[in-house]
Amino acid sequence: MTAAASEFAGYLGGQFVRPNAQDGDDPALYHVVFAFDTPEHLQRWQDSPTRALGLAAIAPHIEGQTLRQVSGLGHWFAAPMGPKPLPPPPRWKVAVVTWLGICPTVFVLFLVLGELLAPWPLLPRVMVLTGLVVLIMTWLVAPQLTRLLKPWLYPPAGESH
Repeated sequence: MTAAASEFAGYLGGQFVRPNAQDGDDPALYHVVFAFDTPEHLQRWQDSPTRALGLAAIAPHIEGQTLRQVSGLGHWFAAPMGPKPLPPPPRWKVAVVTWLGICPTVFVLFLVLGELLAPWPLLPRVMVLTGLVVLIMTWLVAPQLTRLLKPWLYPPAGESH
């Protein structure tokens, strides 16, 4: 599949990821990660007959359903899966939750690293702090916030907040 995907426009790479028993992963759960430079290029791959043939070829070796996940800011606010698809939350709610994560993260980073980075030139300070904010938000803060605020982000049908 990675060789086939590499022939598509925008292909950045692919990787087969084995489960990590130390992290509590299901030992039978393997992942294949593909990276494309734009959502359009990814969609062309997803919709291609080449991919469909590849999936059909490996189908006898797959148990259960395959999942497609997209990472990045949009992934933080992906609608929960279920029998009835939910619309994405309004942009103002996404902005509020993003701010709720970024503001305290930046504040804590300034408290912890402010004096250490103070003698540095401005651009390297900004690069280090924003890089840390992105990492902390992506893997720690945003997943917790979206889980915690899920009822507000995705109210039951008929309700609006």
